[in-house]
Amino acid sequence: MSALTQEDKLLRMANQIASFFRSYPEEEAVAGIHKHIVAFWTPKMVSKLEAALPEMGERADTLVQRALRGAEPQAESPIRPATRDPQKLGAGASDAG
Repeated sequence: MSALTQEDKLLRMANQIASFFRSYPEEEAVAGIHKHIVAFWTPKMVSKLEAALPEMGERADTLVQRALRGAEPQAESPIRPATRDPQKLGAGASDAG
């Protein structure tokens, strides 16, 4: 069995984020996934996953595919504003701050 590539690991994380947002209306879920990834992942991580998505096929959750395809989603994300902006550390977004 071969070791997971970095792209495989990124896809696993993105699919986990999609699992979290699955209970929201689809457009809000797509926006939430997009905004979470942009806020908390490095640009290099995002670009690696975006480049690998076409080859990942059905392994990539459809919500992840939509969240990372093209323009920023226009729907409002269901996550709180403090969570969308990591600069608002300690503003109620997480107990980790």
